[in-house]
Amino acid sequence: MSRVAKKPISLPKGVEFNVSNDQVVVKGPKGSLSLAKPAGVEFKVENGVLQLSAVEAANIPMAGTARAILANMVTGVAEGFTRKLELVGVGYRAAMQGKDLNLSLGFSHPVVFVAPEGITLATPTQTEILVTGADKQLVGEVAAKIRAYRKPEPYKGKGIRYSGEKIIMKEAKKA
Repeated sequence: MSRVAKKPISLPKGVEFNVSNDQVVVKGPKGSLSLAKPAGVEFKVENGVLQLSAVEAANIPMAGTARAILANMVTGVAEGFTRKLELVGVGYRAAMQGKDLNLSLGFSHPVVFVAPEGITLATPTQTEILVTGADKQLVGEVAAKIRAYRKPEPYKGKGIRYSGEKIIMKEAKKA
């Protein structure tokens, strides 16, 4: 069987795991996440530990995938996920307008980004954006959408980048 699927998931205090006919629901202090029940995968909860197993040998890859997704769901509802973005460039700044994110990115107009349900945006400084939420996939997707407004360009490095992202700079034209 898959080595990933064999690894148990420990459920922290305050996290509930429920399986109904076609849904798997994980509830915790940061919210509730649900997943369509994967076919051919069985779940067992004993002493606060969740164990997955495949019904048949053909379902082993799905058991590993389901285990990884459920581990992220448990971590998300217990602690949450955060993605930090940095704005690099003269005049590039971010500010919150209520729940919306207002970005000045060198365009002739400000860019207003409306956060989807379950995502919290924050701007600790004018050049930093924090994207937080319980759903790891949604946090990454929102961060990628914000970054797509002005990707880092390879000559000066201006744009929106992930925290810690290395931009490979090109050499300028030579006369």
